[in-house]
Amino acid sequence: MIRNMKIKRIIITVLTCALMIMSMAGCSGGSASGGGTSGSGVKIFYTTPVLDDFKALLLNAIKESGSKYGASVTIGEECASVDEQVKQVREAASSGYDIIICNLVDSETVLQVEVAAGDLPVIFINSQPEEDKLEADKYMYVGSNENDAAYFQAEYVWNKLGKPSSMNVVIFQGQPGHPAAIARTNGVKDYFKKNNVNVTYVFNDTAYWDTQKAYDEFLIFLKTNQSFDAVICNNDSMAIGVVDAMQDNGYDTSKIPVVGVDATDGGCDSIREGGMQFTVYQSAVGQGAAAIEACIALVKSGSASGVEGVTEDGLYVWVPYVPVDKSNVNSFK
Repeated sequence: MIRNMKIKRIIITVLTCALMIMSMAGCSGGSASGGGTSGSGVKIFYTTPVLDDFKALLLNAIKESGSKYGASVTIGEECASVDEQVKQVREAASSGYDIIICNLVDSETVLQVEVAAGDLPVIFINSQPEEDKLEADKYMYVGSNENDAAYFQAEYVWNKLGKPSSMNVVIFQGQPGHPAAIARTNGVKDYFKKNNVNVTYVFNDTAYWDTQKAYDEFLIFLKTNQSFDAVICNNDSMAIGVVDAMQDNGYDTSKIPVVGVDATDGGCDSIREGGMQFTVYQSAVGQGAAAIEACIALVKSGSASGVEGVTEDGLYVWVPYVPVDKSNVNSFK
């Protein structure tokens, strides 16, 4: 991955402008057929866990993209449990839908969802299943590559601190067992290891993507009186909680970088106000559009091969991450 970072940065630089323009216009991750994509007659069911900030953005993006492309999209009630979600999928499969988009309540239950879907294809989004649970043009995943987000975070922190040979780092993870939480955390550690940086993780805990939980747990960490050079969070909401706790206790967030993922409105505001220093834009708009396009392609032609970002093996549709700091934050609103 390290040997590809320079190439990736060039690609991302090119894509950044395109993504910003497309997200401002209300579309991103367009298909090869561009504006000619038509979802007329395609019936899609979307099932989601209880919403947080990003999941709410994603739901709206799916609704808006469905409307844009002329597909019929039904949104299920938020699912608080695996049983609720499996029941929703089973009912959708027997109610005349053509395809299901599923944001998994628990990534470990992907097989239950696939069985409940019967003969219908399923596009998974946001919560990434293990690769062996996917099948080309049948069970696909639409999202952004979590390793890229983690590498961008770690790279920013290391450069910001002057590329030291050793550091003390705090990590806040999202929901335990969530694929994004695992991949983002492991990716950060992998980056430092590959760059021969001796990192001591003085605090590594979960805060369930939540601002208040991160605030409370960071106060617990401060009581240990350990020094720390940076705080790396799996999402913006937790990073905001850390910033609040640091500022309430006299720490200078301009000298100790706090970084997140998602480039939410709150995260971007924090960067503008001198709180967080960095985040990574995960395009809910782009992912929603790509999911709808993949659905239309699978229903109408049986293949998603023409959708922009689809991998050669037909298992994934990737929507690029974009690094965000004070230099470009005003492009993300």
